[in-house]
Amino acid sequence: MESFHVQFPNLGWEFDINRVAIALGSFKVYWYGLIIATGLMLAILYAYKTAPRFQLNFSKLMNCVFVGLVTGIIGARLYFCIFKWDYYFTHPIEIFYIHEGGLAIYGGIIGALAGGLVVAKVQKMRFLPILDVVMIGFLIGQGLGRWGNFFNQEAYGTVTNLPWAMMSEGTLNQPVHPCFLYESLWCLLGALLLHLYSKYRQRYAGHIFFMYLVWYGFERMFVEGLRTDSLYLPFPIFGMDIRVSQVLSFAIFVTGIVILIINRHKEEPFYADYRRQKGIGRGKGKSQTADA
Repeated sequence: MESFHVQFPNLGWEFDINRVAIALGSFKVYWYGLIIATGLMLAILYAYKTAPRFQLNFSKLMNCVFVGLVTGIIGARLYFCIFKWDYYFTHPIEIFYIHEGGLAIYGGIIGALAGGLVVAKVQKMRFLPILDVVMIGFLIGQGLGRWGNFFNQEAYGTVTNLPWAMMSEGTLNQPVHPCFLYESLWCLLGALLLHLYSKYRQRYAGHIFFMYLVWYGFERMFVEGLRTDSLYLPFPIFGMDIRVSQVLSFAIFVTGIVILIINRHKEEPFYADYRRQKGIGRGKGKSQTADA
């Protein structure tokens, strides 16, 4: 479907939305693509403005980002297909049908980080500062990108009677959890909080990355449990079908907490010194030159 009649019945809201933003003859530009592109541009702008604070050279960082975009798309598609292998084993050519959908966010993150790591290694860059700035960019992109799910009327949750329940032809006219909204608000709030923390409180390289693991892992554990389109492990655990993203979210949540606890006394001079030089904090130590 190209259009939907969306309702929030308990709020008395209803309106029509169209998946197509621009149509020139048979050529169509979808809101989903525009929103994703906007999120990417804002993430890049954020990296441009903050790279020095993370000891990074912006040009080298962009090399990592652009390679990461390609490997991220590949990773997102492979992750999705692996957990639906019963189908794709008999329809292998459809693995390449990315235009039909079927991208998984965790696969995208893993693929992007893998590609970015290789480029960072080649350029002799420290990887943890890259992760710090990129994860805030991820939250910006995820926060905006989920509104693409709204225009497609996808990635929604189970039936609910909550005041903000949403319904449309895409939800089979049943009132459901607007999971896109939950994740969008959580990610945008996370981007703001981690930005402020990195500006005023960050103490070492990787600090923001480990906080991202805790922040996003916590939210995704719960929201994934509401989704109706989850990928499942190919085998049951204790007789139960387990969602892949919930297992992974729990793992990164716990990993983030453990590493933050281990590093609770760690401090690198650069961060406090940078804040002191810019008049946004106090600290000791001599400044270190940003990666050139």
